[in-house]
Amino acid sequence: MPTLVGVYDSPQHVAETVTRLRGRGFAKLEVYSPAPFDEVEEAVDPKPSKVRYFTLIGGLLGVVTGYALTIWMSLDWPIVIGGKPYAAIPAYTVIAFELTILFGGVFTLIGLLVIGRLPSVKLDPAYSARFSGDEFGIAVEVPERDVAEVDGLMRSHHAKEVGIVPA
Repeated sequence: MPTLVGVYDSPQHVAETVTRLRGRGFAKLEVYSPAPFDEVEEAVDPKPSKVRYFTLIGGLLGVVTGYALTIWMSLDWPIVIGGKPYAAIPAYTVIAFELTILFGGVFTLIGLLVIGRLPSVKLDPAYSARFSGDEFGIAVEVPERDVAEVDGLMRSHHAKEVGIVPA
């Protein structure tokens, strides 16, 4: 299937085009932007990121590890002082909190790498260096029969140029 690339000057036009393309059922598209823009990000993927699940799992694992580690150590090496309980939960809350933050941060980094498919070892053939400067790009994979329709749609939404990427 051919890949069409449209070049734009404005993030509003990119967001409109992406919304129209998604509405017509074109799911395989990539947007290139010189900086993050809320309207473009909302048009590309309106759902919240799945990285937050990695953070939640890391935080929960951290708090369980923090309490389990400190309770296990206090029961394995008891220090009997004045009738205090061996496993005093309030004293271990600080360690559990610190491990919650540590594991949450590490799992967030892992989630960013997994969900973002980083590091990328090959460049996308539709990418152009000017998309890092001041222009925006939309690359959409379309069937042969829809090339003219998508080309017209991109041009009607103020695309500076539209072209087919050589495979």
